Amino acid sequence: MPLLSLPPAGQPLPSEITPREVWRQRRQLLQAASLGLAGLGASARAATPPGRLPALPAQRSGVAGALVMDKPTAYADVTGYNNFYEFGTDKADPARLAHTLRPRPWTVMVDGACAKPRRFGLEELLSLAPMEDRLYRLRCVEGWSMVIPWVGYSLAELIRRVEPTGNARYVEFISLADKAQMPGVRSSVLDWPYREGLRLDEALHPLTLLAFGLYGEVLPHQNGAPLRLVVPWKYGFKSAKSIVHIRLLDKQPVASWERANPQEYGFYSNVNPQVDHPRWSQATERRIGEDGLFTKKRPTLMFNGYEPQVGQLYAGMDLRRQF
Repeated sequence: MPLLSLPPAGQPLPSEITPREVWRQRRQLLQAASLGLAGLGASARAATPPGRLPALPAQRSGVAGALVMDKPTAYADVTGYNNFYEFGTDKADPARLAHTLRPRPWTVMVDGACAKPRRFGLEELLSLAPMEDRLYRLRCVEGWSMVIPWVGYSLAELIRRVEPTGNARYVEFISLADKAQMPGVRSSVLDWPYREGLRLDEALHPLTLLAFGLYGEVLPHQNGAPLRLVVPWKYGFKSAKSIVHIRLLDKQPVASWERANPQEYGFYSNVNPQVDHPRWSQATERRIGEDGLFTKKRPTLMFNGYEPQVGQLYAGMDLRRQF
């Protein structure tokens, strides 16, 4: 196979988060599907054609910033174009291969620096707090974006149940890594299992979502079933999928992409148009499904547009050095 030539400076490759030996093997991008559905929150739910997956009832969120005014990305694009390397490195691989995932039975162990460590079953997690409709922007480090109607509740609802101790300063998230269910885990793209981390105050922020569904239904396998993290002001890879273990720690954990290439992927990974990836600019993005296939660029917003809600978390920090 001939090698792909690099694009002009500032033009991101479709798969540049992936190591070079992997993205050189990727297939062409998916063709754009139908236009995104209009509305937000309950209106986005009402516009969804029924019968894909079991419904997940929810109420409209009252959290500040939880319902952006952007048009939602079409369901076909949300479920057909994503990164989930446990099922392969091509954007279409998760939708094609994730049927092998078994989201039930499922448990999540929450332990570490907490007074009440315990294992939670999925049914208990589903009823732990009221489900909310939230319409969030998602910005990928690769330079593309979506707007997704999620269903879930603030991660803080779960963390507070285990009563973090005074030593708890960070939270680590560990995803399922089962070769029998996930063919991508057989590869050496990353050091499995997939790990991500947040500071405790980031994890407890009301916008940090423990998601169990999207578009008013339970999470599709390819989007991280049965539960995943969604941190809307950070690049998408910070939002771990198919979580099985949450650890409260006194020291900063090393996340998977940070471990794989610390020169390119930092611990914080806040969306920041002023801090370029070493191989491409982060100043603009391309919204999936907008005016055809990636034909329109828009300016990237600081913290993905959530600066009024989360900017105070990073007061006094050098966001260029602590990227």
